Amino acid sequence: MSLVVEAERGAITVPDATLASLVVHASERVDGARLRRGRGHLDIEIANGRARVALELVARYGEVLPELARHVQEEVTDALTTMCGVVVESVDVDVEEVE
Repeated sequence: MSLVVEAERGAITVPDATLASLVVHASERVDGARLRRGRGHLDIEIANGRARVALELVARYGEVLPELARHVQEEVTDALTTMCGVVVESVDVDVEEVE
């Protein structure tokens, strides 16, 4: 899942943990959403400058779930595109819990 970019002066690597942290921060910028904690609740695949993300959310009670999920998709896409320079093919969001 690490992102490796070959640059003029050498390789630039963004490790798995950094990518995961970026996605968590982007997801949780959305008011009423937080990423579900634990293993298997976030998957990021990056290959050939293209990214696919799957994540599980916990939503605050009273939120309109499809709108919340779309907003998370937008935030994650913007973060990966802007900060990593990748094309985001998909951000699959499962709303697994309401609190």
